[in-house]
Amino acid sequence: MKIASVAQVKAHLSSYLKASAAEPVVVTRNGNAVAVLLGVSDDDELERVLLAHSRKLRAILDAADRRIDEGAGLGHDEFWQQVESASRGCEKNGGGKKRRTIR
Repeated sequence: MKIASVAQVKAHLSSYLKASAAEPVVVTRNGNAVAVLLGVSDDDELERVLLAHSRKLRAILDAADRRIDEGAGLGHDEFWQQVESASRGCEKNGGGKKRRTIR
């Protein structure tokens, strides 16, 4: 892990971006960490990083955990029955895809 000040990163951004492909680069201001540069190799990795830090997703997952704890969740078998039922419904409706007409 590399550590660099905001001023260093600002002056040599390209080299720190290259370094972030191999390891995280911690960016500091007045000696305190304020950011991290993380290299990503593809869109899937970028999506994982963004979702891992999503407050909205965390709130959704926390609410789901509360509902499960309160007994409002679905059992394993019931979940998969609903998935299969929804899949059959999509197949009957042309795969669930809507087509747009270009004018």
